[in-house]
Amino acid sequence: MAFLTGLLLLLTMAPLLDSAPFFPPTCYSKVLGMAREVTHWAAYLKSHYETSQCMAHMPSLYVDVHNACVMYKMRTYISLVEGLRDRRCSYTRDVRRLGHTLRQLFIIMSEKCHGDLVFTIYDCAALEKPPYGNF
Repeated sequence: MAFLTGLLLLLTMAPLLDSAPFFPPTCYSKVLGMAREVTHWAAYLKSHYETSQCMAHMPSLYVDVHNACVMYKMRTYISLVEGLRDRRCSYTRDVRRLGHTLRQLFIIMSEKCHGDLVFTIYDCAALEKPPYGNF
């Protein structure tokens, strides 16, 4: 009888344990995910046919959250995105989304996760090109 009760308890708890994440997302994991998203999104906009012409002068964006130069690079890129003059490009939803997401990432890194992040390198040239090639 105890075996059936234990089996019944196990069968009812298994779906609950399987659906719940074991580790809640941390500030560091949130920053890593957003950095990956922003890097891919900027590369996509530079190659997309609707925005490639007006984004051609924009520098490549690679957000490495372990590099101390990343804050300067993001601040510069935000000002470049907000300063786009070409109406077709600056008013598209995709470019505004990139600027908004990049600003959110900058705020999270500078204010919310400031104590959780550790900058291990200080190499501004490394942020010009991603180490694993084009996206």
